[in-house]
Amino acid sequence: MNKKISFWQLDKLSSDQQEQLLQRTESDLSNYMTQVQPIIEQVRQQGDVALVEFARRFDDAHITADQLRVDASEFDAASAQVDEQTLTAIRFAADNIRRYHEAQKPGEMTMQEVRSGSFVGERFLPIPSVACYVPRGKGSFPSVLLMNAIPALVAGVKRTIVVTPPGADGSVDAATLVACREIGITEVYKCGGAQAVAAVAYGTETLPRCSKIVGPGSPWMVAAKQLLSSRIDPGIPAGPSESIVFADDSVDGALAALDLLIEAEHGPDSSAYLVTTSAEVAEAAIAAFPEHWSNMSAQRVEYSSTVLSGLMGGVVLAGSTEQAFTFINAYGPEHLQILSTDPWQYLGRIENAGEVLLGQHSPSTLGNYVLGCNAVLPTSGAAATVSPLGVMDFMKFMSVAYVTETGYPEMAEQARVLATYEGFDGHANAVSELRKKYLR
Repeated sequence: MNKKISFWQLDKLSSDQQEQLLQRTESDLSNYMTQVQPIIEQVRQQGDVALVEFARRFDDAHITADQLRVDASEFDAASAQVDEQTLTAIRFAADNIRRYHEAQKPGEMTMQEVRSGSFVGERFLPIPSVACYVPRGKGSFPSVLLMNAIPALVAGVKRTIVVTPPGADGSVDAATLVACREIGITEVYKCGGAQAVAAVAYGTETLPRCSKIVGPGSPWMVAAKQLLSSRIDPGIPAGPSESIVFADDSVDGALAALDLLIEAEHGPDSSAYLVTTSAEVAEAAIAAFPEHWSNMSAQRVEYSSTVLSGLMGGVVLAGSTEQAFTFINAYGPEHLQILSTDPWQYLGRIENAGEVLLGQHSPSTLGNYVLGCNAVLPTSGAAATVSPLGVMDFMKFMSVAYVTETGYPEMAEQARVLATYEGFDGHANAVSELRKKYLR
């Protein structure tokens, strides 16, 4: 491994150079949108025929239209392939994820009396359908299936389906199918990338049209979701993985390097920074990467070293804690780890992050798989305004109001004044003396 880790000193960077560090793969999707548009149009016009062609072209999978939906025999075959240890881990993760999200679910209805005799509230309902996207291009992700689908099931979504790219042999990842069966998902479709987004946005002969699509994916998928946002709710922006590990001088820099590789190994389009105020921590981290890489596969070494030696990763040395967290909040990372023997001292400084994992025993690995909090998180700085995937992403609420006979006069008088001021005669008349002669 001869790639040099990128090293950035914030004190020595211009504002433009610091801004460059905030960029992600999907920061400019214009090129991807140009490539995705004809894919979308072909799916819209040709349906299953287009999906079969794109499976061959993009996934090297030779399947027929009647093989787009996973059948019962494929679920059975998957169950036979997954060992007991993996099944136990899937069940453990699913249980924690379900517990976390059940605590998020609101009651069926709320009501409060804002004035005597006047009540307002909300009634909560699940959305009708959702497609959960499970990527596969750079690995297999049953954990993503659990994170996507369990909150939808907890919310009570009437139809929850899964779309995921087929392997070269036309199969779906076995552990993903086992995870589906464990939580009660029966509709799984062999379809990935931009074409999957188009398929559930328009519907095909086999795939149903859905109200929403959730889940992380490639820039092509992110571009497709943006282009089709008028046809389908694209969910939270969830592109290639990104992380910041903040480490102060109370921890070993080699530990920071170990944790930085968690998200960096997802793919060459990921982003990953170690941010520290300690030159010693920075030096120790850089020195530790070769040893950590010696315990990783060649593919994961290639992915992570590409990220950490490029323009969207590496080690960032800040001149002060304030400067460090100014950078972190400007970046708004998907995953933020705080490595310190006293991590809670920093929590109040954090404004923008998809998730915050505190302390030396809370690596992103745990959040990605088993802690229960959702690992489908906003990317590309969207954490400034967007929350992690959760039960409320699969629910809506309608306002409910009820005014009694005793509560009506006060409400009517004040509403009439405002309606008259704004020049709406019909509004004003509906709460005037005219109303009395029609009441029963």
